[in-house]
Amino acid sequence: MSAASASLALPSPLSSFRSNGPLPSRCFLRLNNPSRSRVFMSVSVGSQTVVDDALFADYKPTSAFLFPGQGAQAVGMGKEAEAVPAAAELYKKANNILGFDLLDLCINGPKEKLDSTVISQPAIYVTSLAAVELLRARDGGPQIIDSVDVTCGLSLGEYTALAFAGAFSFEDGLKLVKLRGEAMQEAADAAKSAMVSIIGLDSEKVQQLCDAANQEVDVADKVQIANYLCPGNYAVSGGLKGVEAVEAKAKSFKARMTVRLAVAGAFHTSFMDPAVSRLEAALAATQIRTPRIPVISNVDVQPHGDPETIKKILARQVTSPVQWETTVKTLLTKGLKKSYELGPGKVIAGIVKRMDKSAEIENIGA
Repeated sequence: MSAASASLALPSPLSSFRSNGPLPSRCFLRLNNPSRSRVFMSVSVGSQTVVDDALFADYKPTSAFLFPGQGAQAVGMGKEAEAVPAAAELYKKANNILGFDLLDLCINGPKEKLDSTVISQPAIYVTSLAAVELLRARDGGPQIIDSVDVTCGLSLGEYTALAFAGAFSFEDGLKLVKLRGEAMQEAADAAKSAMVSIIGLDSEKVQQLCDAANQEVDVADKVQIANYLCPGNYAVSGGLKGVEAVEAKAKSFKARMTVRLAVAGAFHTSFMDPAVSRLEAALAATQIRTPRIPVISNVDVQPHGDPETIKKILARQVTSPVQWETTVKTLLTKGLKKSYELGPGKVIAGIVKRMDKSAEIENIGA
């Protein structure tokens, strides 16, 4: 190993973070805004720079951007983006990558097509980043964007958060999201599986419900908690027979209701294993940089600084439970003062308010 040398580098604006090559310095002074600074160490190993993955371990959140996941889509989204050139430009870039008119599909539907995994994931990713541009265009918007010192997203929304944080370009992120949607759809098509929301139980009771259902089905149909959303709202994924057993037993466990989710299959379980290798290959070929602000992982509720670790985490994400409840709880406990939900729907705002009625959160759609 060569001796580590030290230098100081100031981060460039978000746009240049997206287009620059790998960060070359060994020791960086990072200024998220003029009032905060951060020094971190990295060492050079051969031609590669290894960044300390614990770079953001001591983060203290004050202002957060939160990005929605699949299920937030709705016909009519993106309409406001037409009037903001920077937002409209994102849809034009998307058309070239996707090969169809995404904005027309977002605004006009049909709903059945927009709801499909392969369409909804790119649509939500683009619309959420378009919402950032709508915010940037309004009075005080740039100051709000500059004040954001942490970001995260629900499942698919983690990719949006990483793009906002400059970990990869808008275009590279969209290519990953497109492939992710296709790979997850293919994995769902390979086996009969489903997801169901359990309303009105705590996570311990939902686990007991899953255990009871699993006693009645084969291993191939077993279920597990896939989304820890918030107290009283947990999504269960698994084989179709296992999900049906959960629905049949839910009342006896005092669940208020169950809601079958309109998704292709058992996301965030081993049913998505076939998607992992495709994701790993795509991530290996994608340039990922150290985010300019902490991006909280769905998998382990930690912010990661090392690009190689981020790639591994993203590949694991499709088969791992989403730890959203713990993510929000951690942000609030650490002192988060204001958050913004950027993109279609108001699911995340509802979750945050359910966990803390006094939490300040604003929805910014597009």
